[in-house]
Parts: sequence; structure tokens; C-alpha cells
Amino acid sequence: MNKKVNIGIVQMSCSGDIDANFHKAVQGIRDAAAKGANIVCLQELFRSLYFCDVEDHKNFLLAEPIPGPSTESLSAVAKELGVVIIASLFEKRAHGLYHNTTAVLDADGAYLGKYRKMHIPDDPGYYEKFYFTPGDAATGESVGEAGDKDGYRVFDTKFAKIGVLICWDQWYPEAARITSLMGAEILFYPTAIGWDTNETDPIINEEQYGAWQTIQRGHAVANGVYVVSVNRTGREADQQFWGGSFIANPQGRLLYLAPHEEEVTHVEELDLGKLDFYRTTWPFLRDRRIDSYRPILKRFID
Repeated sequence: MNKKVNIGIVQMSCSGDIDANFHKAVQGIRDAAAKGANIVCLQELFRSLYFCDVEDHKNFLLAEPIPGPSTESLSAVAKELGVVIIASLFEKRAHGLYHNTTAVLDADGAYLGKYRKMHIPDDPGYYEKFYFTPGDAATGESVGEAGDKDGYRVFDTKFAKIGVLICWDQWYPEAARITSLMGAEILFYPTAIGWDTNETDPIINEEQYGAWQTIQRGHAVANGVYVVSVNRTGREADQQFWGGSFIANPQGRLLYLAPHEEEVTHVEELDLGKLDFYRTTWPFLRDRRIDSYRPILKRFID
């Protein structure tokens, strides 16, 4: 089977001007489409500066409903260009209830739904628990049950069946595994992560970036899927966002690696017809011992 799909990524810096950021992102989508992209992924929280570096109630004013103004505008762009758009947004679900959410717009402009970030960090410079509540766990009897809009999600777009996870989710093999088992052919990770500019040990910075890339390439290998990770770049407060967006094939090989400090719009062709080859060559899904995994439901095995 020959099933090619062109993946576009938009790695950019952001400013305090929301309208300018949105315009830059849309221009990135247009540039990717002009290069042949079928699916375009934007970075995490692309509309604004990464505001989670401080705990400030005024930042809640950045949030919006989903569907809402941004998805309406991006839907028109998706329909015009005939591309799928993956857009990370700050969602206001209700008064006092906010999520870090990614919306998916199909190539005809249809809103396919949203995924709410499940793993929420709270670290110096990343005070996300102040702003975001985790996505609700799936309530169906089985994960991915028809009609269940919570928990891990896959989206059956015009060009591919995709899974979307967000930033801190990157460190959890369980999230990648479940989304892959739901049928995702490509895992997308909109991301905002970088180096602490106050860190004086270059080895720590090197190790952190290496760990971030390595674990995601591991998700590609363990699940036999393509992985697309789209990070922001530029200096914001005490964070030097490290860019380094990448695309990995199902054996973890880097098909594309973005520079650290440059804005980039890149398009990479993926062959989904090779997924069966990868999964039969290394049949990890076949050999899973699902009868032995119950202990993983514990927080810690004392």
C-alpha cells in the first residue's frame, strides 16, 4: 500500500502581541501548504508568550472557548487551503475551569474535536497547575469508546488517523501507548520547552534536550508510529526555548531536525504504507503481555 502524507511543522518565536502571533502562525500554515503540506501542526500555546512562567490571574484573560474565535478563523484557513490544522489553545471551559487544549480542524474546515492535556507540570518556570486542570479521563467502558470525547483521543482526518498529545505528555509512555493502540498512525506533540538561562552547567542543558528527544523517539519505536514534535523557539523571560522540532520514523530515525534558534516552516513526506512493515519487522504489539501489566495501575509498587 502506498499512502503518502506531507506533514508541515511551524516552529516560531512569539511576542506579547496576540494578533501578530496568530497572523505569523497562519502565514506559517500558508507557507507549509504552499510546500505541499497536508497536515500542519503548530506549537503549544502559539497565540501568546508562554505565560506559565509566572502565576498571574490576569493571564486567564488569554483563554477562549473551544470551539471559539480561533478555531473559527483556523477552520476557514483549513478549508481554503485544504489542509488539516492542529492548533494548541488556552481553553476556558467554564468560569474558573481552564485547560491546555489542542483542536483539530479537518481539510474541509470541519472541527473534529479537541484533546485536553492530561499531564500538567509544576516546575520553576512552568507553573501550569496554576492555570490548567487535566483533561477528564475517558468514561466509556473501553478506552476510545464511540462517543466518548474525554481522555486520550485520535482524529480520523482526511489524510491520516492522528493522535495528539501535548508537551508534558511527552514524558509518559502510557499516553503514547494508549493513543497508538487507539489506531493513531502519527503522534503529534505541540510543545513549549527550553533551557533555563540561569543554569550554568552546560551538561544539564545538553542532557535535558537529549532526554526530551530520546524519549519521544522511543515512543515511535515502541509503538511503530511516526512522531512529530513541534517546539517553539526564542527567548522569553528566563527561558531560551530550544526549538529542535523533529520528525521521527517508526524506528526512531530522525527524518527532520530543526535548528535551535531559527524560525522554521518545514514539510516532510511520510509513507503510512510502511507502518505494517515496521510493525511486522519488530512485532512489539504482538508480543505485549497484557495479562501481566495490572501493577502499572498503582502509583508506586511498595
